[in-house]
Amino acid sequence: MRLAGFDYRRDALYCEEVALEHIAARAGTPCYVYSSRGILESFSAYDQGLAGLPHRVCYAVKANSSLAVLALLDRAGAGFDIVSGGELFRVLAAGAEASRVVFSGVGKTAPEIEYALDSGICCFNAESEAELGLIDALAARRSLRPRVGLRVNPDVDAATHPYISTGLRQHKFGIALRDAEAIFQRAAQWPHLSLEGVSCHIGSQLLTAAPLEEALDHLLDLAARVPAVRFLDLGGGVGVPYQPEQQAPDVTAFLTRVRERLAGHDLFFFIEPGRSIVAEAGVLLTRVLYRKNSVAKEFVVVDAAMNDLIRPSLYEAHHEILPVRRPARGKILADVVGPVCETGDFLALDREMDNVLPGDLLAVATAGAYCFVAASNYNSRPRPPEILVEGLAWRTIRARESYPDLIRGEQV
Repeated sequence: MRLAGFDYRRDALYCEEVALEHIAARAGTPCYVYSSRGILESFSAYDQGLAGLPHRVCYAVKANSSLAVLALLDRAGAGFDIVSGGELFRVLAAGAEASRVVFSGVGKTAPEIEYALDSGICCFNAESEAELGLIDALAARRSLRPRVGLRVNPDVDAATHPYISTGLRQHKFGIALRDAEAIFQRAAQWPHLSLEGVSCHIGSQLLTAAPLEEALDHLLDLAARVPAVRFLDLGGGVGVPYQPEQQAPDVTAFLTRVRERLAGHDLFFFIEPGRSIVAEAGVLLTRVLYRKNSVAKEFVVVDAAMNDLIRPSLYEAHHEILPVRRPARGKILADVVGPVCETGDFLALDREMDNVLPGDLLAVATAGAYCFVAASNYNSRPRPPEILVEGLAWRTIRARESYPDLIRGEQV
C-alpha cells in the first residue's frame, strides 16, 4: 500500500501540508480528501514514461469524475476516456476540449453518440458491428466522418476480481479477436466513419503487467495484418496495492517494455489509466461513534457507511484503515462498521487495528478511485463532501449534501 501525497508527522496524518484533523474539524465527517500532488505525480509517471512516442494518456473518468479532479488533469495535458454521455458532459464542464476525449463502452445510446459527434470528440471505441452501423448512420446525417477504433476481446486472463475482469471471451465486452480482420475488410459498408484503430481493455486492478503486455502483442499482430490500423488503445493501466504486502507493477518499467514493442511501428498509442492515477491520492475520513462488544465480536462503529464506500461490501475489497492521530493504546481485533441497516455495512472485518476510542478520526486509505463515484443515498444518507488539497491550501470541491438535496426532483 502506498499513500500518494499523505504522510505522518509527529504521529498526525497530513495531506501535503495540511493536517487531516484540521480538515475534519472544518468540513466534518465523513468526507473524501484528495491530494493534487499525488494525482499529478501518478499522471506524470504515465505521460513521461511514454515521452518520445506519439501517445495520449486518457484518464478514465469513471474512476473519479469530480470536476476539480478533471480540471487538474486537463491542465496537466491529459486526455479523457469516457463511457457515458454524462461523463462527456462532466469533461466539458471541467473545461477540457472534446478533441481529447475517447468514448468507450458497450452500450452507447443514439443520443449519447449524437452528443459526442456534435461535441467533436477524438474517437469512438466501438464494441459491435451494430454499433458501427449506428455511428455511421448518425454521422451521415451530420456529414461527418468520425475516427473509430474497434474494441477486440483478446481472451487474456487479467487475473483480477471477476466483476472487473473484461478481457475473456465469456465477457460482454469487445469483438472476438478472430473476427476483427474480417470486420476491417467490410469497413466500406460504413462510409461515414473512419475505422482506423484497434483497442482492448482486459480488466482493472492488475498487479502484474504481463497480461497487458500479452494483450498489446495481440493488438500488434492484428495491426500488422490490417494496413488501415493507425492507432492502438491498450485500455486501462496497472493496478495499485491496497494491502501492505501487495506490490504493483512499476509504471516506468512497464511503459519501457511498451515502447520497445512499439518501436518501428508507425502507430499512435492510447492508454487509459484511472485507478492508478487517483486511488492512492485519496482517503475517506471518518469519526468513531461507538465501541461495542458482543459475545463473539468487537465493533468499531464509525460515521461512514457502505453508501459512502461500497467496495468492501461489493467486492470484499481491502482498504487499510489508519488513525489520523496515532494512539498509544496498543492494538485490537475488530469489525469496522457503519450506521446503515445492513449486516453487509462494513469497512473492514476482523481487522487488527489501533485501539481507537469514540471521537477518534480514521482515514480509509486508497479511496481516490471507485469510491465516491459509487456512493449513494441509501438509508436517505446525504453523500459526503470532497476536498482537494494543494500544498498549504485546501478547498471543498463538492459540498456535503443536505436533507433537501435528498428529495430534489421528487413530488408527493
